[in-house]
Amino acid sequence: MSATDQLTALDATFLELEQADDSALMHIGGALVFDPLPGGGTPTIGQVRADLERHLDRLPRYRQKLGAPRTGGLSWPSWERDEHFEIDAHVGHATLPRPGDERTFLDWVSDFYSHRLDRSRPLWEMVLLDGLPEGRWALGWKTHHCLVDGVGSVDVIDLLLSGDSAPDGRAAGGGPNSAGSTPGESSPGGARPERLSEASAESGHGWRPHPPEPIRQAAGSGLAAARVGAHALMHPREALERSRGVVDLLVRDELIAAPHSSINVPIGATRRVATVHVPLGEVQKIRAALGGTVNDVVLCAATGGLRDLLLARGEVPPRHGLRAMVPVNIRSAGDHGELGNKVSSLFVELPVAEIDALRRYERVRAAVQKQKASGQALAAGTLTDLAGLAPPVLHVTLARSLFARRLFNLTITNVPGSPLRLYALGAPMVDIVPIVPLAAEHALGIAVISYAGGMTFGLCADRATVPDLDILQHGIVSSLRGLAALAHTRVRAR
Repeated sequence: MSATDQLTALDATFLELEQADDSALMHIGGALVFDPLPGGGTPTIGQVRADLERHLDRLPRYRQKLGAPRTGGLSWPSWERDEHFEIDAHVGHATLPRPGDERTFLDWVSDFYSHRLDRSRPLWEMVLLDGLPEGRWALGWKTHHCLVDGVGSVDVIDLLLSGDSAPDGRAAGGGPNSAGSTPGESSPGGARPERLSEASAESGHGWRPHPPEPIRQAAGSGLAAARVGAHALMHPREALERSRGVVDLLVRDELIAAPHSSINVPIGATRRVATVHVPLGEVQKIRAALGGTVNDVVLCAATGGLRDLLLARGEVPPRHGLRAMVPVNIRSAGDHGELGNKVSSLFVELPVAEIDALRRYERVRAAVQKQKASGQALAAGTLTDLAGLAPPVLHVTLARSLFARRLFNLTITNVPGSPLRLYALGAPMVDIVPIVPLAAEHALGIAVISYAGGMTFGLCADRATVPDLDILQHGIVSSLRGLAALAHTRVRAR
């Protein structure tokens, strides 16, 4: 077994979160939606399995399983080849029940996502779903977070689809206006995305002798600690930034906990999914006019939606805001296509108590800039590294503290997908519905992905405790329209 076959502490964290609470489902995924095949109709399950298996040689870990289904003891689980791997056990087929509309589609996605992956097999699953409107079809997929993170999952999608061609023979990624729907013009059930100027609020919704395992594990931890110390000596400024950031995080966790909220209660394991679709160009117009980044626009839109949700529940929005965990990609350019987790986090206060839309946006921008300047993402990575020095039998307590309700209220992740059109079996992919996992006592999460000129907000919630997910959905739309109006006014004033 090579060092790379063993899970890292961060990878193992997501297994431990599941073991600690039955309500935690730690797989990521969603649905990929395609137009009909070039000759019409949908592919057969045999075609999908054959095409996917052809690509799996690029992803050998997708044919591997955990050496031990649970963490704990004195060593981390490792990846080993599944000698009984069968593509049929991982790629299934289903037909969308009538009426096959957007709501039915998202109900199917919600149910698919509500079931855990079998830890005795490679930790991924895909389903060919037909019966969508206008002859469309979808691939529902889920992959355990211990195998890949959000950015890595998008890289996997690009890798799996990059060998396919457009109907006219062009390579995949033939451009945002290649065959199929115009970017941002369709959602899974055929609904148009949210035009921010429209009044309606529809949305779719290695051979060497090995020492005994305990000694090897202890030696590994010692080497890791030595590397941390050596890195600090070689990079004193970064070490200082990390130290300050760690102190800030510890104070935040122990003294200034995230506020109490109705979205942080005990939850079940059944999920509810909703979506909001918006043209990426309109979000970029807001960013250009008001300053900041696309991610600032995303966080502000989420803040407006969360404010509406709290008010509708008769809840006073916390004065200091709800705290969002915002994953930060720390992959280098050469890391794309690699599996495992390479991510840290920012913890951003979302000003849900702010009434004025422009002031709300400015406060979101300032909060993000402050956390970036504080080195908080480095600090979160340091805490994860330090937690990894603990033996697995003790790591579970540390892992749970990194995803505790006291630390943050919800996760909001924004991942850039391909700007170009992708294809499978010659059919253009017209939409991606992203889903973020929910840890215990986190009833709500928001995943955002941009693709081929469009942007999709994937809202994932606990079905029992968030029956009013549509309020958040429409609140995001309303917040985006308000920002678009402010952007238009500022452009005219210039």
